[in-house]
Amino acid sequence: MAVVKLFGAWLSPYVFRVIWALKLKGIPYEYIEEDLSNKSPLLLQYNPIHKKVPVLVHDGKPVCESTVILRYVDEIWPQNPLLPADPYDRAVALFWIKFADDKSPIIAKLYRTEDEEQQAVVKEWLEMLEAMEEHVLIGGKKFCGGDEINMVDIAFCMIAHWLGVIEDAAGLKVFEPHKFPRVSSWIQNFKSVPIIKYNLPNTDKIVAYLKRRKEMLLTSKSN
Repeated sequence: MAVVKLFGAWLSPYVFRVIWALKLKGIPYEYIEEDLSNKSPLLLQYNPIHKKVPVLVHDGKPVCESTVILRYVDEIWPQNPLLPADPYDRAVALFWIKFADDKSPIIAKLYRTEDEEQQAVVKEWLEMLEAMEEHVLIGGKKFCGGDEINMVDIAFCMIAHWLGVIEDAAGLKVFEPHKFPRVSSWIQNFKSVPIIKYNLPNTDKIVAYLKRRKEMLLTSKSN
């Protein structure tokens, strides 16, 4: 039997992308929690370029970067496919996955910034929500690809869970459900899937952590 290990960090949405994919596929794995302030020699060995999580190790071979890992998992274990079989539908899915990857890093800026800089970040988030509302979720779809969760849904996990958490930590409101009814319904559908619902990081724990981080950042700026 294949030996699968996942190096991760408890609050990382990119790590949870991989956790969900493995669980949707029914793949057993060993999870190894990393202290990102004191990274293990194994993590640095397996990901010497970026030195980040997640890292999937399959039979001793490391695969890095969450989207690359998702593609690898989907090819190695074809059951419960996460990408469409049709070439065009797959190309469209990959476009939106890249869009989500490109936009997702701005989420951290919400609690790291203030005033005009923060408003610029909010503007970017609203543009991402508008794209989802007007282009990704058209046609009354339950999920991004139709009736079943797929890799596009997983890629947009920042909106489903982490955006609300960071709003709380930053003390602001970006997402207003009445302005984005399709996105609002999608969030409910996504977080109702048992594998997602029962494998989410603790919201209060993340909010407390991010508030401490924000205080540290503001203190360092003022000094």
